[in-house]
Amino acid sequence: MAVRQGMETLFATAAPAVAEPGLAKSLAKSLAKSRRFLDYLMARVGVDGLVAALRYPELTALVHLHAAEVRDSVALDAITVEPVALADYAAEILADAMRQGRLLPVDPGAVEWREAEWYLLRLVAVCAVAEESGCF
Repeated sequence: MAVRQGMETLFATAAPAVAEPGLAKSLAKSLAKSRRFLDYLMARVGVDGLVAALRYPELTALVHLHAAEVRDSVALDAITVEPVALADYAAEILADAMRQGRLLPVDPGAVEWREAEWYLLRLVAVCAVAEESGCF
């Protein structure tokens, strides 16, 4: 509720002549949906992948490389990463993996993260970027 009101206030003050009725509500719903999806990814692969990255320096390096690519793909500028853009990017990665018959692991704790496939490492990196950007 507070997010929706904040978005409505933002759009009403930022561009009152341009904002369409319902635009702020739609954007607030999109933001909430994006955050839920990022939270889902964090629970499914992010936590276990990031814990493994803390354990293995070579995995840390891989996640950092993937995170740099993620930021380059979704950042509005050199610093700002928005949850909606990040969630959309992650959804594209996941959809492409699913088209190739790859799914999220049923038990992420059983994954050998040092040998994880590219798409899993990229999704872990998305989670890292989401966390560092305050997207949750």
